[in-house]
Amino acid sequence: MLDVADPKQAAIPPESAPSRIAPSSARWWLTAAIVILLLCAGAAVYWLKNRPAAVSYLTVPVTRGVVARAVTATGTVNPVLTVTVGSYVSGVIRDQYCDFNTQVRVGQLCAKIDPRPYQAIVNQDRATLANARAQLLKDQASLTYDKIAYQRDAGLVKRGIVSQDTVDSARSAYDQALAQVEVDKAVIQQDQATLESGLVNLGYTNIISPVDGTVVSRTITIGQTVAASFQTPTLFLIATDLTQMEVDTNVSESDVAGLREGNKATFVVEAYPNRTFTGKVLQFRQAPQTVQNVVTYDVVIGVANNDHLLEPGMTATARIVIDQRVNVLRVPDQALRFVPAGLSTASAASSTGRTSSATAGQGYVWLLRDGHPLPVSVKTGLDDDSYAEVVEGSINPGDQVIVSEQRTRGAAGASQPRLTGL
Repeated sequence: MLDVADPKQAAIPPESAPSRIAPSSARWWLTAAIVILLLCAGAAVYWLKNRPAAVSYLTVPVTRGVVARAVTATGTVNPVLTVTVGSYVSGVIRDQYCDFNTQVRVGQLCAKIDPRPYQAIVNQDRATLANARAQLLKDQASLTYDKIAYQRDAGLVKRGIVSQDTVDSARSAYDQALAQVEVDKAVIQQDQATLESGLVNLGYTNIISPVDGTVVSRTITIGQTVAASFQTPTLFLIATDLTQMEVDTNVSESDVAGLREGNKATFVVEAYPNRTFTGKVLQFRQAPQTVQNVVTYDVVIGVANNDHLLEPGMTATARIVIDQRVNVLRVPDQALRFVPAGLSTASAASSTGRTSSATAGQGYVWLLRDGHPLPVSVKTGLDDDSYAEVVEGSINPGDQVIVSEQRTRGAAGASQPRLTGL
């Protein structure tokens, strides 16, 4: 039984009892609130991670245009015809009349070799010829005398005035004089030929242009000695016409199957990177060139150079069209390689009601209809590695074909555009 007279119990007021319960209750409510917040945060994170990803598609329109299959090659720009001007004779260059970029005409004097040694030879040959001609005149006079003596002795022998031996001696002298005249004539012809040879060599001391053109190279200077004993030295290079140029390209053996004379070609040079020059294949040379077991063929491209922008020796990167379709329906190659995430080519074939066994040139493109991809079966023709010709298929110009997709999530980030493998 409670003793109400206990002074300790009497000291506790009745309203102080709930104050012992309040701290415990506050901690419980705080813990509950923290748990609820953690659960809400976890649920939010879970929802953000697992919510459906937003899909965006990159599309390009179906167009009509040119599909051209081409091969690329590098080469050098050269004049159509370059003439090498050399020297037939040796000597010292005395005069020079042509230099780089000089416009020359046929027969124009470009340089002159010192002609004095050859002029001396010509003078000697002329003297020898004159001596031979004088000798002929002398021997012709002797022939006339020997002929008269023979005829006289032949008449006297009949009358017994001279002996037969005298007549025979006169006959022999006459025949020898006649032969000597023929010898003199042959010597004259020989000396005449020697003189003409000397005149030819003298003429070769004049270095003249054999064609109309432009001097593109000069390898001599005044005072230089030209030695033509073993081979003809090159003095000038003359390009006949710089308004017509050629590009000599080396095409790999794997790319020559469709090359023909007349194929269209374009090329660029480093001097004019923003300008494309056009031409056509003039010649496909069937002589192979093998360098380190790599076989190439020389393909010559002709191009007009009326504005004189192209210079000899420029390096050209050429593109030769070997097959072309004009104004055809075409789609980008990326569209043929694209398949939406989670699908495959087989599922695309199933959705269009076709079997998965595709023939050559058979493929699928995905059209964007009402925000969703729709597969369409197409048959392709010529492909130039950028666009493919559409031969058959239910697509029209202006249709939007999908080339890539992008999926985004709040916490997972963005996925990369997806293309099917080649």
